[in-house]
Amino acid sequence: MTVQDALAAAERLLPGQSAPDGAEDPRWQTIIEVAMFAEHEPEAIWPFVLKWGSHEDEDVRAAVTTCLLEDLLQYHFDTIFPRVESAARSNASFGKTAALCWKFGQAKEPVNAQRFDGLIADLRKAGN
Repeated sequence: MTVQDALAAAERLLPGQSAPDGAEDPRWQTIIEVAMFAEHEPEAIWPFVLKWGSHEDEDVRAAVTTCLLEDLLQYHFDTIFPRVESAARSNASFGKTAALCWKFGQAKEPVNAQRFDGLIADLRKAGN
């Protein structure tokens, strides 16, 4: 499977419906498939993250956060963070997505963590 295949499969399924409690959610599974490419295909994945990280469905945004956005920031902080910051400041839904992120890899490096934490603090002050 290529990144384009994974993205196309996810686009066909999303936004979809949440799975019943206790059942495997196919939406999360398809987003996990996209995440397999986060380390090596960030440019291909970013538009998907922006689109679905801005969606009204809170569960879709949570899947995007934990499966994709955290990975992109983990591996490509310097490239992706400015985009995250811009999108989060201009789009309240994406701001909520960014505010859910945990820091891993490059995002935990002191300078990067400070930038990330500053954004999250600003978003929370703004009510995101």
